Amino acid sequence: MSLDGFIAGLNQSEENPLGEGGMKLHEWVFGLAAWRERQGQDGGEVNASTKVVEESLENIGATVMGRNMFGGEGPWGDDPWDGWWGDDPPFHMPVFIVTHHPREPVTKKGGTTFTFVTDGIESALEHARAAAGGKDVSLGGGANVAQQYLKAGLIDEMQIHLVPVLLGDGARLFDNLGGADVGLECTRVIEAPGVTHLTYRVLHSLPGRSKQGHPLDVVSEKPRSADHTWGLLESRGTRRQALK
Repeated sequence: MSLDGFIAGLNQSEENPLGEGGMKLHEWVFGLAAWRERQGQDGGEVNASTKVVEESLENIGATVMGRNMFGGEGPWGDDPWDGWWGDDPPFHMPVFIVTHHPREPVTKKGGTTFTFVTDGIESALEHARAAAGGKDVSLGGGANVAQQYLKAGLIDEMQIHLVPVLLGDGARLFDNLGGADVGLECTRVIEAPGVTHLTYRVLHSLPGRSKQGHPLDVVSEKPRSADHTWGLLESRGTRRQALK
């Protein structure tokens, strides 16, 4: 995330999926050995970000993301586009897309299958938790779907990757939260080259939680949480985290 709160720049397009200047938000990760190995590449750096990336990829069984994060908007048309991610996406797991427009699943190389969920964020989370088989669920973004999960009280932990860049405009992570009662408790800060990693536990004053926002010892009628990995925003199946 940029210092002024954006997770993507203006004018996102097929040629420029992160918008103007958005690629700068992720440059810290591209040279890491931990990231390159995940993409089938050799070499790379090891620094303070290495542990953060390795932890973010551990025990993840499924990912949830919004339609824009997958790619495109509106009806799919007769020849639907397969999104930003190419033939071998970096997920290597089931991915569930929150959208208004139904579509058959799209299967890619490396174990990634995109499934399109049209009946809301809680349904997408339920599908993802079932597919994860007891592992964590990662919420991959974008901003709009992250805001929906925050307002619904379905994110347990967020990891913000704060980059010393000012984008000025674009998609801001914490817009459109209205009167949502969301509290953040910082649990870890890691400084690394080109980025500061901030981990927050999310506290919600919701039914079944105390006035201080801490979960009560009750059985919830709602699905537990969604993780988010991005920068990485994730929810816990057993452990949750999120990046941006």
